[in-house]
Amino acid sequence: MDKVSFHQLAQRGLEGYAMIETTTFDCQMPVGNQVDEEVANFREQFEGRDLLDQLVRRGAQRMLQQAIEAEVKEFVERHQDRRDANGKRLVVHNGYKPSRQIVTGAGALEVQQPRIRDNSPNKDQRVQFSSAILPPYLRRSKAIEEFIPWLYLKGISTGDFAEALQALLGEQAKGLSANVIVRLKEQWSAEFEQWNRRDLTGKQYVYLWADGIYVNVRLEDTENKRQCLLVLIGATVEGHKELVAVMDGYRESEQSWSELLIDLKQRGLTLAPQLATGDGALGFWAALRKVYPQAREQRCWVHKTANVLNKMPKSVQPRAKADLYEIWMAETRELANQAFDRFLAKYEAKYQDACECLRKDREDLLTFYDFPAAHWKHLRTTNPIESTFATIRLRHRRTKGNGTRKTSLAMMFKLAQAAQKKWRRLNGHEQLALILQGRTFENGVLQDAA
Repeated sequence: MDKVSFHQLAQRGLEGYAMIETTTFDCQMPVGNQVDEEVANFREQFEGRDLLDQLVRRGAQRMLQQAIEAEVKEFVERHQDRRDANGKRLVVHNGYKPSRQIVTGAGALEVQQPRIRDNSPNKDQRVQFSSAILPPYLRRSKAIEEFIPWLYLKGISTGDFAEALQALLGEQAKGLSANVIVRLKEQWSAEFEQWNRRDLTGKQYVYLWADGIYVNVRLEDTENKRQCLLVLIGATVEGHKELVAVMDGYRESEQSWSELLIDLKQRGLTLAPQLATGDGALGFWAALRKVYPQAREQRCWVHKTANVLNKMPKSVQPRAKADLYEIWMAETRELANQAFDRFLAKYEAKYQDACECLRKDREDLLTFYDFPAAHWKHLRTTNPIESTFATIRLRHRRTKGNGTRKTSLAMMFKLAQAAQKKWRRLNGHEQLALILQGRTFENGVLQDAA
């Protein structure tokens, strides 16, 4: 079949294409330059949706222009009482500024900002319009800046960013040159350093989630290859999740986690969390007991399930996984303990290592039963961290390019900062105050005060 250029297709427009039909295009990757495997996957994934992308881009452009027009209209109407001696309005709409192209998550959008003129004779009394939607020097939406930390932590080098972003966003991403990327990384590193020194006086987190994230980027040298990024996320008294800390260190090291927790305490986080959730292999637990000894411990069921199943043959794993699920999804602690005993009786004869892995954390796996049932889904796993960083966790191989410690931390910070805006508030957040009051919950149910 004939090859179809996506740029030609965009120029022809989408008119005449019935959306209920399926059209297949034979796409080829450019041959001249060697493209990073990750970039090739991006291009293959996104170019197949070019027709839909065109529709989304057009709709987004219309909506953005309409929003800007409405913003200007509201500004003019707000100042309609300002008039000259003849009753004419002083603040008026006066044409348009030159068109601008903004790179957004929907691609490059061309917009025109209306021009506002204030004809007041006294220059000191003139008002100036500043768009909240379209700041004067905006050339990239914040959604695009979320791509850059992600690409970096996936191991793509700075020189390959332009190619990757063009595959995702089209030709207008050419403006995001290597020099621009370098300047952004420097700016984000400065932001991270400032955030990492913020005052935490008066802050309180009812719950904490802890984990160590290995990313594709190596940290500078051979000695640091085993290092990872230590992450803490907390739940405030109001039930909002917040990024608490990001630091490089060793996942299993008590010393690394102690440094992180002591730093938080010295900056004002003196109140201990009520509960912390994490993987049993973390050095975090020994550090937590020293820095915040009042905090209770909950082992992550996702990590525990994976660790137990890894000690069993693949043929047995589906049944064992279902049996583990019966434990942590039980309605009460009593039923969970019964399911726990059934699992040990069923598998211990053949798979002692797997059963010992489960048995050693028995009490800490069931701590969540002493907290509100509405919170259980949040407390049983480290999902707040898992879901945020799943796309940049090291799964199979590291990239050849090294990354600096400073930049890797800054990129992780920016990725989490972007994700934080989308984190859901805890279910039953109104019950957090009861926990802080020392009220007792049994099997997730609030008990009457004595």
